[in-house]
Amino acid sequence: MSALYLVLFLVAAARLAELALAARNTRRLLSAGAVEHGRGHYPLFFLLHGGWLVAMATMIPADTPVRWPWLTVFVLLQGLRVWIVWTLGPYWTTRIINVPGAPLVRRGPYRYLRHPNYLVVVAEVATLPLAFVAWQIAGIFTVLNLALLAWRIRIENRALAPRLAPGQCPSKAHWANTR
Repeated sequence: MSALYLVLFLVAAARLAELALAARNTRRLLSAGAVEHGRGHYPLFFLLHGGWLVAMATMIPADTPVRWPWLTVFVLLQGLRVWIVWTLGPYWTTRIINVPGAPLVRRGPYRYLRHPNYLVVVAEVATLPLAFVAWQIAGIFTVLNLALLAWRIRIENRALAPRLAPGQCPSKAHWANTR
């Protein structure tokens, strides 16, 4: 098996495991009274990220040599992803799930950024194709991902705004989504 296909297989397997965890957390949160926001845009993420993997699998020659610095960055991003999932624990989902009245997460990477997971995803979408010299795939999918995330972040900020402290501005507050 080529390095490209091995890496894509591992990434796809990790994403499927994350989707299973997210689905379990989502079911549990919704059964406890949480509310989902932005359901309409959610399928677009499947199309975008699935298309990203398919584009790499079909458009990059299997024997393309690995650019190790880029792959190393991608692997390091996986550590950040794990930190984010660990920090959110049972609140981590792939959807915008709001638990009214629950405190916002302000530890881990959420001490520094409002949306660290989205930053990691943007970097992943860019770096993995670059590890196989596919700058066109990196560019196209990064731009599409940024556009979709801008839409999602607006929805998420609106959903979480009632949970901010009085007078705290969502555009300036350092808070996390507990989805």
